[in-house]
Amino acid sequence: MALTLDLVALGEAMIEFNQAHADDPRTYLQGFGGDTSNTAIAAARLGVRAGYATRVGDDAFGRWLLELWQRENVDTRGVATVSDAATGVYFVSHGARGHEFSYLRAGSAASRLSPANLPRDAVAGAGILHLSAISQAISSCAADACDAAIAIAREAGGRISYDTNLRLKLWPLRRARATIRATFADVDWVLPSLDDATLLFDDERPDAIVDLCHAWGAPLVVLKLGPDGCLVSDGRRRARIAGFRVATVDATGAGDCFDGAFIARTLAGDDAFTAARYANAAAALATTGYGAVAPLPGDAAVRALLASVPAPA
Repeated sequence: MALTLDLVALGEAMIEFNQAHADDPRTYLQGFGGDTSNTAIAAARLGVRAGYATRVGDDAFGRWLLELWQRENVDTRGVATVSDAATGVYFVSHGARGHEFSYLRAGSAASRLSPANLPRDAVAGAGILHLSAISQAISSCAADACDAAIAIAREAGGRISYDTNLRLKLWPLRRARATIRATFADVDWVLPSLDDATLLFDDERPDAIVDLCHAWGAPLVVLKLGPDGCLVSDGRRRARIAGFRVATVDATGAGDCFDGAFIARTLAGDDAFTAARYANAAAALATTGYGAVAPLPGDAAVRALLASVPAPA
């Protein structure tokens, strides 16, 4: 019997170690990372019945992730704990060239997700399945699992949400383009960032990028423009939705927060343009604190920011 959840996100969550001080490079603060995990948590904080589908190692780091999801009311029945692989880890250091990421994820438990061990009940019971190109890039079997998950969700009547989240350390651009293009035609909406899309399409013009997304088969496109908001197109109507000015300190995870908030309002019945304005506000608030998880806002905070800036007529 399928589980019944509003949202199931699929991918890899990791343990983060973030360099605490530039003058003390051997001291790190522990946190959590993983784009789709961040999205699930963001949605849960906004009242969505969210779940996660992945694999973690039978280790301390895997237990920390399970405890995180339980604290955040993210259903973990789609999470398998395995003894033959470890939970992924990454380190963030800070220098003259900005953030530098070092990943220890090769052969991780999540990268061994495959069609054979996919939590089918969780996927089939999801109103919306959310995944990203990172979910596809971590291994060939994980990419196959994403394809299988899309097919299962579609057959069960679910909708598919997709973030291009492009990480060229994981796969070459040519392969990423081919996979992402094939995926666009299988999903209900795509949520690329301008930085990702500029690389994917070799074009930095937002309207041209949206046209290319539609040409690749995406029915609904929400192009995230950072502090400048987003550009939304359903193929008939197109509108730029303004961002919100806040005291930004760290943009880590803001795009993931946008995804979770957009999903939350879509589930509530908003059209894409209304949902995108709400998501802009949520993403802006997510930049006012440090880390990907801690500053994710609740609904009251988002609505307060929305009320402070009148919607355009």
